[in-house]
Amino acid sequence: QVQLVESGGGLVQPGGSLRLSCAASGGIFSGSVARWYRQAPGKQRELVASITYGGTTVYADSVKGRFTISRDNAKNTVSLLMNSLKSEDTAVYYCNLARLRDYWGQGTQVTVSS
Repeated sequence: QVQLVESGGGLVQPGGSLRLSCAASGGIFSGSVARWYRQAPGKQRELVASITYGGTTVYADSVKGRFTISRDNAKNTVSLLMNSLKSEDTAVYYCNLARLRDYWGQGTQVTVSS
């Protein structure tokens, strides 16, 4: 059974940092493309960052230079390190793995507020 479990969300002050993690099970990690999406209240879900199995990364313009996506293929995990957080980064963040089809995590709330 395929499962993506996210962790690491929470409340942080502007300028702070958080690391999100996504653990995958069910044999889908090998060869997959991993992505982090986010959805703020009243807005559409947007792509934040992606990483191929070989490590090629792409970032949304709004997070370039602040966020870093990484993956550990031996541990079947994907991480998103978020630095210099802003209030506009507040959203539910979703882990996505694409391999033949899309798989989604349950989402984790990130709130940036003083």
